[in-house]
Amino acid sequence: MTARADNPIDTAAAAARGRVVVAMSGGVDSSLVAALLKRQGYDVVGITLQLYDHGEATARKGACCAGQDIQDARRVADLIGIPHYVLDYERRFADKVMSSFADSYMAGETPIPCVTCNQEIKFKDLLGMALELGAEKLATGHYIRLEHTANGPVLSRARDADRDQSYFLFATTRAQLERIMFPLGDVPKADVRELARELGLPVADKSDSQDICFVPKGRYTDVIERLKPGALKEGDIVHIDGRRLGRHDGIINYTVGQRRGIRIPSPEPLFVVRLDAAKNEVVVGPRQALETAALILKGVNWLGDEPLEQAAAAARAVHVRVRSSQPTQPAILTSAEDGSIKVI
Repeated sequence: MTARADNPIDTAAAAARGRVVVAMSGGVDSSLVAALLKRQGYDVVGITLQLYDHGEATARKGACCAGQDIQDARRVADLIGIPHYVLDYERRFADKVMSSFADSYMAGETPIPCVTCNQEIKFKDLLGMALELGAEKLATGHYIRLEHTANGPVLSRARDADRDQSYFLFATTRAQLERIMFPLGDVPKADVRELARELGLPVADKSDSQDICFVPKGRYTDVIERLKPGALKEGDIVHIDGRRLGRHDGIINYTVGQRRGIRIPSPEPLFVVRLDAAKNEVVVGPRQALETAALILKGVNWLGDEPLEQAAAAARAVHVRVRSSQPTQPAILTSAEDGSIKVI
């Protein structure tokens, strides 16, 4: 391949730069990362994690999406001439991600398993394995920019705003970032596919995965029921004013902000305002009842220049995102009366 003048990744031949493990999912992004790092002179090792079995997770015999991804990663590795290994992480994934996912839904929360997977599997267990293999770095196909400052590495949003994955990588620590590479942070998705075609990668036009990997058809309640038998328990649908309006067939079927599917006659639209797992109640109310002025944070991973306590004490202005697909919003980072971190 001849590097284009506007190519944000320099693919010129380079001297050997040390070993890099690439987390190869079988998709175009991680495949291109492996190919480009190989051309740049790195000693590249591809690793694909087998995280789940669709037949066991969803009781769908013959489901083979995970197997196909592994085969795609292997084909790319063979084409570019790098060793490729498949590691069986099913047990770890089930314990750390799938079980946590089910527990959160049963507690009335709406979890994001990709965050847990990145935190517990990819940038913890897999990074540890990469270091054991003698690698200096772990590289992934995530769309996020890694910047090095006087205070250490920090994460910044990707150049391609539509592909930015900073929302899902917030828990990545500074110690981990010292050992991680994100080569696609400055590359638009369209360029990724074009580069992959130029390199002849067989996954250049492979569609992106849209579903949670272990819930391939979006029916997460089926998975929760299999992981946690008895998760579906009938209970009351209650208005915020205390009136009991009807019955539900399990709080795992509802999420805060939901409007459709409540099935309660009402002169005004009703929304799910709160899920009370202790009482097994779905609490509903008008749209304005969803308005929230402040949030108490948990699981904070602070990469700011000054200490977190100092930033909160100074009521630092920040931008926040409460959904992965929503634009950022101006906010104030401060301390609550009990010392916890609050965003207004």
